[in-house]
Amino acid sequence: MSRDSRPWLSVVMPTYNGAAYVGAALESVCRETADDIEVVVADDGSTDATLDVVQSYGARVALRVVSRERVGNWVVGTNTALRAANGRFACFLHQDDVWLPGRVAALRRELATFEGPLLVHASTFLDPGGAPLGAWRTPFRAGGTVASSAFVERLLVQNFLAIPAPVFDRASALDLGGLDESLWYTADWDFWLRLARLGPVRVLRERLTGFRVHPGSQTMAKDRTRRAFEEQLSAALERHLEAWARDVPPRRARSVRRAAEFSIQVNSALAAAYRGERLDVAGLARSFVALGPAGWTRYLRDSRIFERVGARLQLRR
Repeated sequence: MSRDSRPWLSVVMPTYNGAAYVGAALESVCRETADDIEVVVADDGSTDATLDVVQSYGARVALRVVSRERVGNWVVGTNTALRAANGRFACFLHQDDVWLPGRVAALRRELATFEGPLLVHASTFLDPGGAPLGAWRTPFRAGGTVASSAFVERLLVQNFLAIPAPVFDRASALDLGGLDESLWYTADWDFWLRLARLGPVRVLRERLTGFRVHPGSQTMAKDRTRRAFEEQLSAALERHLEAWARDVPPRRARSVRRAAEFSIQVNSALAAAYRGERLDVAGLARSFVALGPAGWTRYLRDSRIFERVGARLQLRR
């Protein structure tokens, strides 16, 4: 397929002062890519060598760069690149994340027979230098095609998807209006929930992307209070829980709500601790006990808490 034909896949990349990592991200795409894949970069006014590094890959991959003055919101940049893209399918790749070998082959295999709005897979946590810190799996052991309601049920408890992992139908994403730019922390979670509500989701067990854990991440760069994180998480949950709950037994809906609200409590506490605030372990333990056995099972299965915390503890060591 020639470079001026419609791409099969658009890689959407928001960047800002990412010179230290963006080369590795683009290199990982170039190792996998073919002529029918494009990379669309939306730069948010970088003042370092980010754009120089990006432009150096122009001969190796179909590349377009959209530059503008600083806005300070990765979600705005993501939407800008998504609207400028031309692919049948699209995926996000942040400047500090990478594709793992075999990703394109796996995506082509699955998307050849799947017509749903969303395909997802497992990822690997990486340290700042790119060394693996552990797996980040989905809560679906068998993989395969998962009904929309069943997928949303588990995703409501916790966003278990690394940003670079999902691949989605670009036209469907645009019909939804892209990402919500008011959700500076939970825009991706809200976006996956909206897409998953459109139809069945294909789940792959392979780890096909790497998610880098480091303090300069665009999604964690804002200086916010614990309450601000709670509000972002609660806004995304309430937006989707009620609609999903209409079609399930009330007892199940209550169980999901309790697990999801506890997950918000944990996530906001961890985000605050990441910024140096005291972690109320005793309070979290009391809330966990209150969930009861069924709630424990649901939360531990869907939150991937051990994988998420374990990677960060390993990084500290």
